Amino acid sequence: MHGIGNDYVYVDGFQESIEDAPSLARAIVDRHCGVGGDGLILIQPPTAAANDCRMEMYNADGTRAQMCGNGIRCVGKYTYDHGIARQESLRVETDDGVKKLQLVLGADGTVAEVEVDMGPPRLERAQVPFVDGGPPSETAIDIPLRVRDHTFRTTVVSMGNPHSVIRLDRPGEAALPGFSTVDEIALEAWGPAFENHEFFPERTNTEFITLPSRTEMLFRVWERGSGETLACGTGACAAVVAACLNGWCEREVLVRLRGGDLRIRWLPDEDGKAGHVLMRGAAAEVFQGEWKG
Repeated sequence: MHGIGNDYVYVDGFQESIEDAPSLARAIVDRHCGVGGDGLILIQPPTAAANDCRMEMYNADGTRAQMCGNGIRCVGKYTYDHGIARQESLRVETDDGVKKLQLVLGADGTVAEVEVDMGPPRLERAQVPFVDGGPPSETAIDIPLRVRDHTFRTTVVSMGNPHSVIRLDRPGEAALPGFSTVDEIALEAWGPAFENHEFFPERTNTEFITLPSRTEMLFRVWERGSGETLACGTGACAAVVAACLNGWCEREVLVRLRGGDLRIRWLPDEDGKAGHVLMRGAAAEVFQGEWKG
């Protein structure tokens, strides 16, 4: 299945039992010797009766990940389309807590789109985590980040996983050579340096963005443990939050990723920062098969 090109292999844990998920992830998502994908997601029975299922996610390198925005939309589609739960509002357990999903059915009666309440962003350095020497309980907004031979400015956000958001078309500033547009970046060369930067003890996802307007964002992402992917739901949410914190955009933004579009809304709260983030986008099942690895 894929959510706007962010593709994962899904295993129905209501019917299958996986003993060594990290090893399976590394083998099955190999694009040359396996099925191919950005990672492995197990759709498991819930631990609490009030919930519909549990999402267990592994990156392409076998490491466990807390959350995937595109992945959870596909979990919602599978859960409904395959009869695990038949209501249009679902509760899915993740390593980042229970997420509420609202399903949008297509003309054929299957799930076409899903809106996910991703919860509030975590903004304190200690919550990301981000250790640049600044106060752990404060937000890291527009912070200098030296990577290789360039100094970038980043805003860091956790959506259950860490994100470093970098705007390339900064108002009033000339673009760094090789970084004038999201298409120009040699992401295979730069991505690992961002992912493994010493300020991020748990590594980080890195989003590079430009803003044609206050309601539209162009976006590329390097995901920790997987490399560049066509889309990243948590990354799109983090990027909109970061842009709002810097005053660059409105609270509802159309994010244009390489695999398609996501509609991100950051709901206001009393302090203007802690409101929930809603993400809406497509989910698609591509094929089913049997793994003999």
